[in-house]
Amino acid sequence: MQRASNDDPIVGGFAQSYRQARDHFLAAAEGAAMPVHAHRHPLLGVDGEELALDVGRLGAADAQAVLIVSSGCHGVEGFCGSGIQVALLRDAPFLQAARQAGVALLFVHGLNPWGFSWWRRTTQENVDLNRNFVDFRAPLPVNADYLELARALVPATWPPPPAAEQAIAEFIARRGPMAFQGAVSRGQHDDPEGLFYAGTSPTWSHVAWRHVLQDHARRCSRLALIDLHTGLGPSGHGERIFAARDDAATLARARAWWGEAVTSIYDGSSSSARLSGMIFEAIYDECPQAQYTGIALEYGTLPLPEVMRALRADQWLENHPETAGAQRSAIKRATRDAFYTDTPTWKRQVVAQAREAAVQALQGLGARAQ
Repeated sequence: MQRASNDDPIVGGFAQSYRQARDHFLAAAEGAAMPVHAHRHPLLGVDGEELALDVGRLGAADAQAVLIVSSGCHGVEGFCGSGIQVALLRDAPFLQAARQAGVALLFVHGLNPWGFSWWRRTTQENVDLNRNFVDFRAPLPVNADYLELARALVPATWPPPPAAEQAIAEFIARRGPMAFQGAVSRGQHDDPEGLFYAGTSPTWSHVAWRHVLQDHARRCSRLALIDLHTGLGPSGHGERIFAARDDAATLARARAWWGEAVTSIYDGSSSSARLSGMIFEAIYDECPQAQYTGIALEYGTLPLPEVMRALRADQWLENHPETAGAQRSAIKRATRDAFYTDTPTWKRQVVAQAREAAVQALQGLGARAQ
């Protein structure tokens, strides 16, 4: 396997642990003269380190245009997002372009720092943060398809018994692979020890994200989000997935900024299933004054069946904390590998695509509101 080299300014910005990633981010922020505010997490990391959702801003407090670049919504996916944020902060021409466009840059590092440190996709509550933004005052939906598969997806023993794999195979044969992906990944509120659990109340990270928006995005008239993710699609390819409510004008604006290749969960063009409770929902609540445009930049790592198996194994491990030794180490390593390709080539690919998307966002935000 190719290894990262600190001699390469891009590759050297990626990390091997949450602590190292945070150190890289804070150092890059200092180099860019960007002040950082830490929303400190109540728990500690895997090595006893402090955990925090770190927020840095470059640009005037009353800037009318703001671009948010966020990482670590899904914990372990933060290895990719953090490296990209560090690269952008070290990119003097990009920072100058933002100043010239009159766009304030908001870097949100480690939305889910606990999952980042512990190599989990979920928060400490075992919640998928990107399914947690729902109206908890209303009755929560039941994902009956997920419940049909729950015990097969995360069985009592690992590796899974043949009966569990057969149940999944039969569901796919009967309903198709996209129906299976949707059943598993769209979120569920009934199985707190299962996959893609959306929770029954807001998580710590959910609340902290709302505070970030309240502090930094209530004075602007134009607001954009590039939310960095991994785990879907061909290795190294960054799919630009429309990240807003189902609105034709907003989708048209996103495609005008980022190209016709922008996909949507609403029209079936995305590699993602149709989801609910995503983090952008908070923007509509907290920043109603702003014209909002956003994408999730989703980078491929391993084939989807391998990613899904890693998620299943990691959830089984979480449900069996007594597991130790080689099995624990192998499952944790497979989890990180499913969401972070630790090679120089992949890292350069993801940074180049993120920079292009960020520059396009500056151009869109710098234009008159549409």
